[in-house]
Amino acid sequence: MPVELPVAPIPSEDPKRKKEKNGAAEGADEKAKSKDKTDEEELSEEDQALKNELEMLVERLQEPDKRLYRPALEALRTLIRTSTSSMTSVPKPLKFLRPVYPSLQELYETWDPSSEKALFAEILSVLAMTYSDTQPRGTLKYRLLSDEITGGEKSDPGSWGHEYVRHIAAELGSEYVARKEANEQVEDLIALAVTCARFLLLHNAEADAVDLLEELESIAAIIDLVDNNTYSRVCLYMVSCVNFLAPPDDLTFLETAHALYVKYSKFPEALALSIRLYNRDLIRADFEAAANPLMKRQLAFMIARAGIPLEWVIDTSEGAEEIEEDLMECLCNTKLSTHFRAFGKDVGALEPKSLEDIYKSHLEQTRLSATGGDSARANLAGTFVNAFTNAGFANDPLMAKAAAGDSWVYKNKDHGVTSAAASLGMCVLWDTAEGLGEVDKYTYLSDEKIKGGALMATGMLFCNTRDENEAVVALLEEPLTEGSALLKRCAIVGLGMAYVGTHKERVLELLLPLVSDETLSMELCSLAALSVGFTFVGSCNGDIATTIVQALMERAEADPNQLDDKFTRFMLLGLGLLFVGGQDKSDVIIETLKIIQHPCSKQAQVIVEMCSFAGTSNVLNVQGMLHYCTEVVDKENGGDDIYQAYAVMGIALTAMGEDVGAEMSLRTFSNLMHYGEPTVRRSVPLALALLSASNPQVGLIDTLSKYSHDSDIGVAMNAILAMGFVGAGTNNARLAQMLRQLAVYYHREPDALFIVRVAQGLLHMGKGTIGINPFYADRTIMSKNAITGLLATLLAFSDAKSFILSDSHWMLFWLVTAMQPRFMMTLDEKLEMLPVTVRVGQAVDVVGQAGKPRTISGFQTHLSPVRLGYGDRAELGTEEYLSFASILEGLVILTKNPGYEDESKMEL
Repeated sequence: MPVELPVAPIPSEDPKRKKEKNGAAEGADEKAKSKDKTDEEELSEEDQALKNELEMLVERLQEPDKRLYRPALEALRTLIRTSTSSMTSVPKPLKFLRPVYPSLQELYETWDPSSEKALFAEILSVLAMTYSDTQPRGTLKYRLLSDEITGGEKSDPGSWGHEYVRHIAAELGSEYVARKEANEQVEDLIALAVTCARFLLLHNAEADAVDLLEELESIAAIIDLVDNNTYSRVCLYMVSCVNFLAPPDDLTFLETAHALYVKYSKFPEALALSIRLYNRDLIRADFEAAANPLMKRQLAFMIARAGIPLEWVIDTSEGAEEIEEDLMECLCNTKLSTHFRAFGKDVGALEPKSLEDIYKSHLEQTRLSATGGDSARANLAGTFVNAFTNAGFANDPLMAKAAAGDSWVYKNKDHGVTSAAASLGMCVLWDTAEGLGEVDKYTYLSDEKIKGGALMATGMLFCNTRDENEAVVALLEEPLTEGSALLKRCAIVGLGMAYVGTHKERVLELLLPLVSDETLSMELCSLAALSVGFTFVGSCNGDIATTIVQALMERAEADPNQLDDKFTRFMLLGLGLLFVGGQDKSDVIIETLKIIQHPCSKQAQVIVEMCSFAGTSNVLNVQGMLHYCTEVVDKENGGDDIYQAYAVMGIALTAMGEDVGAEMSLRTFSNLMHYGEPTVRRSVPLALALLSASNPQVGLIDTLSKYSHDSDIGVAMNAILAMGFVGAGTNNARLAQMLRQLAVYYHREPDALFIVRVAQGLLHMGKGTIGINPFYADRTIMSKNAITGLLATLLAFSDAKSFILSDSHWMLFWLVTAMQPRFMMTLDEKLEMLPVTVRVGQAVDVVGQAGKPRTISGFQTHLSPVRLGYGDRAELGTEEYLSFASILEGLVILTKNPGYEDESKMEL
């Protein structure tokens, strides 16, 4: 029982005195009263005077005497314009006039149209900025009313300051959308937007000006607004926006930027955009616009690198004007081999590498030779390793420099002989002068397998150079029409590689009849369609597409089992390649394909769709591909899920055009790997290979290394190949070590070991001087020719057991269309090598940055020629020379800078 204490409890606070209690109550009353009062007492004398003056001017506007209106309005305008305040606070006049804004609106409605009313509307437009939360688009409403009253003489919105113009710009967009939905006139909005854009361009807000005109779908108007100081920044911003725009805005932006470059005679930049647009007329116009012969040759190098058909640029018909020999050499890429070998010599890559130099089996813990194994398979792997490693140098001991009768060809068996003979084309790559003689020796042999390989080699060595005399057609035409099935196949493939991207009509005449010939095997028919796709890549040629679709329909009607053939996928790819980068131009064909009653119809739709949006970063297309990946296929009732494998590659093909999209797709692939069906899982490594070709990122290498030990051998082998693709031509030491470890790990798995060896060959491609990334020119242009080879090879790996690991290993040579030297070589005015100081570093994005920021970081200074990795950028080290090219990549022509003075030699 608690005991009550005799002491009173002690409170937590001291008792307040009576006076204090009363004082607190009084203080609360005073605060309440002060809140009710106006802020008059808090204003300084200056502010009070300003407030009184503004109130007096507002009263004047309400008086009946109209003569007082003009002076009062002008006084108001002056006070608002001259008021200065901090960046974060509202100007004082606007603050004081805010309470009377509704009454001024009512007053405005009572006035008759006059110049005074126009000025009144302008002032109300400025005041409306303080009411934007409750009365949206008020600023724009009164601005337009003011312009409407004044008619011809419109006042400049820029006179009210930057914030006012930005306010109008923000409201113009929403007003434009509202009017478009209501089908109302928008001419006045566009006129005002152009005025605002002119102001923004004058005040270094190029991005705001472009965004404003883009919102009002009037971007072409910017051509007349820019000047010599602003066009470069505007173009840079516009081109960088292209990846984030939906069609057709992306093409409109490129065309507008192109028009700006042409206007200011920036021909290399203009031609680069024409190539991106793949517009025949623009490319021809840009090439002919250059008057300087050296500039013309620089543009010719760009056209040759892009693989643009010769007929697009010059008149090749009989009786046409003769082109200078050296210009023709530039256009045909004839000297590519010479320049490449000079570069190899300069960087110490001329000495041939043996297979042991690549395998480094002395570093492996267990000797692979001790385990026996398939020597024929090992020799076949050696064929590809040697071909990729010594590509282009024509000095390897196994093929190009082998003694008569001691060639590597004779160390292979059966179908391996064909690949060995074909590998000679890779060894003498681009050497159209002497290489043909080397290959010719094998074309007269009696063994058809060797002869077939030689036909393929003939096409291969001409890849990405232009054969103006149609020598390859002459050599391959006879076996194509009269030869056996093997020779026909090799001739078809050879033609496709030799004439990739040339749009040669002669090739079409030879191959298209084979596509629609139902007596031929599905293999020959499909490869003919694929070679036509190679030759006419990106042409969106409706006649060819119709012929291929017709051939598919006829075969489906005659015997649907024909379309179950494993080679059918290449016919579908041939159809898809016609539309690379064509976006919506393939819609009709996709709809037509839906008629075919066969599972290949779905495959064809996916392939054509993914090719159409290659490199565009189109988000809707990526979502469509993901949708295909998640569909449930009923295999028990004859369903085929191979189309899902193509859809996974389609995600990579679309997202590869832009860094953010590529980064996001990596996460998608991770999810597909966790939750996808076996077919989807097997194609994820192939998609990663496509996404990051010749660009070995650390995170990606680790991911692929993990996949290379997957319990599903199909996933593991594709991951090993992807490691080769990702490191192609980089000599990446980490990847080389991983592949050596994999060679030990899989030494009892001949198939996996074969893929490991191929990946090692790819890693050391051209001894580190050749890459297969389809993007070039600062990663802004996607090479359509490169896409053909990459897709064809990866499609073969969608069923590696039936193709690469069976008797179609020669399909690896399709990669030749994507192989390009990774160099920057400077040439003098006689087009001979000119060593100069250059800085090479990581490219920095300078879009929208003020001033002239550095375009590279962490650079090193070298003497040209130099090797450029993915993401590298080069710039001249001194101002002694001027470059004709806008981007220092590939072959660059220099000329002496007339205004240069060597400071080190200046006399005191």
